[in-house]
Amino acid sequence: MAEKVSPSPGGGITPLQQMLASGTGAILTSLFVTPLDVVKIRLQAQRTPFSKGNPARGRVGGCSPRGKCFLYCNGLMDHLYVCQNGNGCTAWYKAPGHFTGTLDAFVKITRYEGIRSLWSGLPPTLVMAVPATVIYFTTYDQLRDYLHTRVGSWGHYIPLLAGALARLGAVTVISPLELIRTKMQSQQLSYRELRVCIQSAVAQDGWLSLWRGWGPTVLRDVPFSALYWFNYELVRTWLCRQPWLDGATFMVSFASGAISGTVAAVLTLPFDVVKTQRQIELGDSEVHPVTASKPSSTWLLMQRIRAESGTRGLFAGFLPRVIKVAPACAIMISTYEFGKSFFQKLNQEQQLRGL
Repeated sequence: MAEKVSPSPGGGITPLQQMLASGTGAILTSLFVTPLDVVKIRLQAQRTPFSKGNPARGRVGGCSPRGKCFLYCNGLMDHLYVCQNGNGCTAWYKAPGHFTGTLDAFVKITRYEGIRSLWSGLPPTLVMAVPATVIYFTTYDQLRDYLHTRVGSWGHYIPLLAGALARLGAVTVISPLELIRTKMQSQQLSYRELRVCIQSAVAQDGWLSLWRGWGPTVLRDVPFSALYWFNYELVRTWLCRQPWLDGATFMVSFASGAISGTVAAVLTLPFDVVKTQRQIELGDSEVHPVTASKPSSTWLLMQRIRAESGTRGLFAGFLPRVIKVAPACAIMISTYEFGKSFFQKLNQEQQLRGL
């Protein structure tokens, strides 16, 4: 029975093959999840539309009442889109008609605007999301395999530690790039102007200014990653031991990813709410740098949300987050495991031919 359990081995394939497998998974995840978020944003825009000279009232994607920005997620990363009274957001905030619901929005957008509209904004976000995912998954596998050779009795907690460290590294690498991308979008800077802008920011506030928003991101993503990988390896191993399942199949990885992603998403939801608030503060500071207030600490934001909305406020957006995270995690990990299995078999065949 133990032969059926293969704890997601990273051995047998090269880091480059791990990167190819994770990159493929990232692209497929984005292709599947992006339409869900596009429809969500369009439904929100219908309720609180951008209007030049007459900013929207209410909140769009958690943004300030001025309606200057919104959050977009391609299933891998959250991205902040900053708009000047709707400028630069025409692809997102068209108004082809009235949507009565999610399915109706899918049908009308496809019929009147073409199916490509469901993937609005995908190319620029893939430029960051795919490299970030490749770094994250490859680092996790490398760390887990390294720790397995060094740790004995604490082997069950290796996914927890490897997942946390891998996410910490990925967030640290990507955080300055996200800030730079936000500046380019909000201020419509050329690359030369951007270089001058970054140099002045570094001269004024130091190099650490490039990692603004790093703290809240780490507080959400690192616990999520640790819980996700720990539960994934646990659920996957348990499923592989079931007599009615044929080992570590694609569906086992898919189910394990969905279950572990859901658990991690629910447990880290308060940090997700805080991170959203901080991202909006960042967007407001880019649009109105003079009037922008000093960012609140994570703890103060949690206290403010709890005072205004109660404990339920810290778990706002529970259902949308689970609906998005569960399939994204399932698609990403099952595609990644399938890719690794493919390369493992390919390498074994090449070794046999060489004998």
